[in-house]
Amino acid sequence: MFVILTSKPGQYRTVPSADIELLEAWNYQFYGRVLAQFVLGRLLRETKVQVIEEDASGTVNAVPSKFLERFDTLAQAHAELQHLCNFGSLDAQLISVPLPQAATSA
Repeated sequence: MFVILTSKPGQYRTVPSADIELLEAWNYQFYGRVLAQFVLGRLLRETKVQVIEEDASGTVNAVPSKFLERFDTLAQAHAELQHLCNFGSLDAQLISVPLPQAATSA
């Protein structure tokens, strides 16, 4: 099973556990501004992901992976990203980026 982890700069970041094999990362740019980063991963077993608020509170939530949308194939996860990020003729695009440093060392 494949999952998409989402982080939004200035709002929150998602930190996977070692039970998610990270495969690729994409920045969602809207008129040149990065609004979100998506990391695609293979779910190796049920786990929890941390969602850390980037405000002064720094609240950390542990979200069970059973609440994440799942995809049978990586191609289906890619199709979902395209669906999330296409808005007709607006300047919105997905740009492949290296996996986040913190994620690759987890």
